[in-house]
Amino acid sequence: MKTYGLIGRSLGHSFSKSFFEYYFHENAISASYENYELNSIDEVVDLFQKDISGFNVTIPYKEAIIPFLDELSDEAKAIGAVNVVQMSNGKKIGHNTDAFGFHQSIKPFLTNRHERAIIFGTGGASKAVEYVLKNIGVDVIFISRTPEGSNQFHYNEVNHHMLEACKLLVNTTPVGTFPNVNDFLDIPYSFLSHEHLAVDLIYNPEKTKFLEYAESEGAMILNGKSMLREQALKSWKIWSEE
Repeated sequence: MKTYGLIGRSLGHSFSKSFFEYYFHENAISASYENYELNSIDEVVDLFQKDISGFNVTIPYKEAIIPFLDELSDEAKAIGAVNVVQMSNGKKIGHNTDAFGFHQSIKPFLTNRHERAIIFGTGGASKAVEYVLKNIGVDVIFISRTPEGSNQFHYNEVNHHMLEACKLLVNTTPVGTFPNVNDFLDIPYSFLSHEHLAVDLIYNPEKTKFLEYAESEGAMILNGKSMLREQALKSWKIWSEE
């Protein structure tokens, strides 16, 4: 039986283990899926010594994992973040299926109003979101607690003009994730409207405070569950090509 898994720092909220266990059972696949909580990315070296056939990577290691890998796929290289590691002929190869998952999940909801986007957060997931949006011609700006560069702004700079210009909002931060379900992004939600699409990559809870407040102003909302499913299936496709 082959073993796959997920590495991250805190995985109690993760949907991946239950998703893959169900998927393996339903498809009569002889494999198991384990959670590997690492206090430091350096601990991944010990994981490489185990008989593991591939694993997913989540917060906060999507960028930190890269120096420990032998190769990157073209997409992972372009994005600068990895969420899937493939073990192939003794090599550790990094891939990014977040971009695929995000694109698949958001496609049905995009309109010509969504030509500019605000991405909340600047971590590994935000890089995949930026990659997708830029590839389909959407201009992006970032909101960060520690903004750097000309297209990054602080949360206290989010105002009416910014929200009027950017009709697509994407939260890539962990703010509002279970168990901290009452946490939310501190932005002026009253400036949102039915023209806005608010996307949260969080899937537990299914409706974060960010999505709840956006919906109360008439915005269309989308959580991260469909993205998770799409990127997970793409992960399995990569692993099972062996």
